[in-house]
Amino acid sequence: MLPIFESILPIFLIVLLGVILKRLPIVDRNVWHGLEEVGYYVLFPALLFLTLYRADFSGLELTEVSVGTLLTVAVMFALMLALWPLIRQNGVSGAAYSTVFQTATRWNGFVALAIANKIYGETGLALTALVMAIIVIPINFGNVAMLIWFVSPDRDMRRLAWRLVTNPLILASAAGIAFNLLAIPVYAPVEQAIDLVASAALGMGLLMVGAGLRIRDTIKPPPIAILPVVLKLFVFPAVLTAMSWLVGARGETLMILAICGSVPAAMNGYLLARQMGGDAPLYATIATLQTAASFFTIPLIIYIAGYTASG
Repeated sequence: MLPIFESILPIFLIVLLGVILKRLPIVDRNVWHGLEEVGYYVLFPALLFLTLYRADFSGLELTEVSVGTLLTVAVMFALMLALWPLIRQNGVSGAAYSTVFQTATRWNGFVALAIANKIYGETGLALTALVMAIIVIPINFGNVAMLIWFVSPDRDMRRLAWRLVTNPLILASAAGIAFNLLAIPVYAPVEQAIDLVASAALGMGLLMVGAGLRIRDTIKPPPIAILPVVLKLFVFPAVLTAMSWLVGARGETLMILAICGSVPAAMNGYLLARQMGGDAPLYATIATLQTAASFFTIPLIIYIAGYTASG
């Protein structure tokens, strides 16, 4: 399982670099907020658009993958909503719950891309990109809705609709899928420019997570931080593997889907929490805990999925 560890280690090291840079007197502290804005509105949308625009979806088990992933999103959303009364009884605020919701339901597709590519090559890339195309819009839609509902004092549905239709992550994902399916060409110099911007997204996002990290909370995290670690690293991949198996996914397809489910939460959710009033420090703590724990949980999930796929 060396490729898995090699894929995760750089991510954790960049988060650690963000921790160090934030605390060294070499970068103006006022710079970090501006970098978060650039990441949220420019870098991550560019990365999402380009990945989905370039993805090759031909020859894949479209029905099984689509149904399995959408059922998983529905199950995880329903589970998180069902847990809210219990979480609220323990004194957890709406902002903290929105972060628990995000970190339990989001997935880092770019980590999954790296792992799937090393293990399964082009097939792994194509299938993971397909999962991204299917899952990124409903996940972003649901998480933006939860942030507005549980954090905003004004639950105006018109405001909710406006925030959803203007969310840069949703817009970029929808545009990437549309350009891909309709075979709309992007002028080569424009595509290269987007590529240059997108190439900075993941590294910058990871630095932002590290910069927002509270070391003390990571070493001794609040009890609520453990829940999304368990939900994301164990429950999410179990549900995704089970749902996909039930609708007919087998073999290599099931293995790649298990990889998609086993990765930690997406780092861009931290930026979303900062933008919309969620508990961003808690997000940074949970995402880092998940990333560290995933060193051990991803190989375990792949082993179990391999046993299921071969059976």
